[in-house]
Amino acid sequence: MTLAEAAARAAEVSDERELADLRREVAEEVEAAARSADYRERAVAYRAIGQLRFNQKTELLRRGLEDSSPACRGSALLSLELLSRDHPGLVNATRSRLHSLANDDPNQAVRRLAVLCLRNGSPTADTITLLAHLGEESDEKDLRAAATAVHQSLKKKSTAR
Repeated sequence: MTLAEAAARAAEVSDERELADLRREVAEEVEAAARSADYRERAVAYRAIGQLRFNQKTELLRRGLEDSSPACRGSALLSLELLSRDHPGLVNATRSRLHSLANDDPNQAVRRLAVLCLRNGSPTADTITLLAHLGEESDEKDLRAAATAVHQSLKKKSTAR
C-alpha cells in the first residue's frame, strides 16, 4: 500500500484500532518520504500525517513548515490545521513560524493556510494584532478575507475567557 493510498483509506476508517494499525504499517514510509529529495513525495508525507492523525509525527510537520517548496509548506499547514482542531498546543508551539508564513511567505496560498491554522490556537495579542494588520493592509483579497475572519473568531474567543 502506498502512502497516498493509506492516507485516503484513513479518511474511511472510524475505528481507532484500525487507524493505529494503518499508522504502524506506514510509519517508516512517512519518515522516508518526508526526507525525500523529491518535493512531491515530501508533500504527500506531510499531508498524510494529518490524514492519518499521526500526532507522533508533529516534528516532521515543523520541518515541513521550513521546507523550500510551497507545496510542502502547504501540505504541512493542512495537516497542522487538521491535527490542531481539538488541540491548540500544536499551533501554540509553532506560532512564531506561523506568523512568519502568514506575514511574508512568497506563496499566497501558504499565507492563507497559515492564517487558517492560527484560528486553532490560543487568542494571543500578537496573533490578533497580526491578523488585524493583514485584514486591513494585505494586497491580496483572499488573504484579507481569511485574516479578517480569523481575527474576529480569535477576538470572540479572547473576550469569552
